[in-house]
Amino acid sequence: MTKQNVGKKVLVIGATGTIGSAVVHLLEDKNYEVICASRNGEISVDLEKPNTIDTLFKSVSDIDAVVVTAGSGTITPFSKLSEKDFVDGMKSKVYGQIALLKRAVDHIQDNGSIKITSGNMFENFIPGSAVGAFVNQGLDGFVRAVAPELPRGIRVNVVSPGWVQESLENMDVEVRTNLSLTKAVGTPAQTVARAYIQAIEGSMNGEMIQL
Repeated sequence: MTKQNVGKKVLVIGATGTIGSAVVHLLEDKNYEVICASRNGEISVDLEKPNTIDTLFKSVSDIDAVVVTAGSGTITPFSKLSEKDFVDGMKSKVYGQIALLKRAVDHIQDNGSIKITSGNMFENFIPGSAVGAFVNQGLDGFVRAVAPELPRGIRVNVVSPGWVQESLENMDVEVRTNLSLTKAVGTPAQTVARAYIQAIEGSMNGEMIQL
């Protein structure tokens, strides 16, 4: 087993989720030192509360990469949409990841990398996907725009997974039916996780990795 990653430290936020836990396992298999953070974990962080991000970075140092797999979204029909739905969607997934990125830049090693998460499960534009499409497209554009401005050789990418197999399997049958997902298979979490690791170990910058 290669020891080339021994001593390299990766912070995973959202480490207890379906994708996050798969990322953690793959990183550990490749001999990275992994720091796990989540809302309810031993190391706690809530991306909707910037002060918890500040506290997080006071407790960790010498990080080579940051992976963010946290963030959620809701499905709301157009007829019931309000302006607040878009504000809440931005707060839940966009503002928190941007706040994290801005702080991570000051605490990550030279030539480090930051990987955030959008999503392409709304590409087929199922009913109620307007907020999700708006939020995820915004994240993709943000990463492309900000990448050339990051200092010290730091790279940023966004991973855009579709429906995850394990999440579909755990979804209520009625919900799957209402979303027309009864025949959907999804991508295994391990395959999604592999995209984050490839982005950490590669040289891509400002790119969106779609699964």
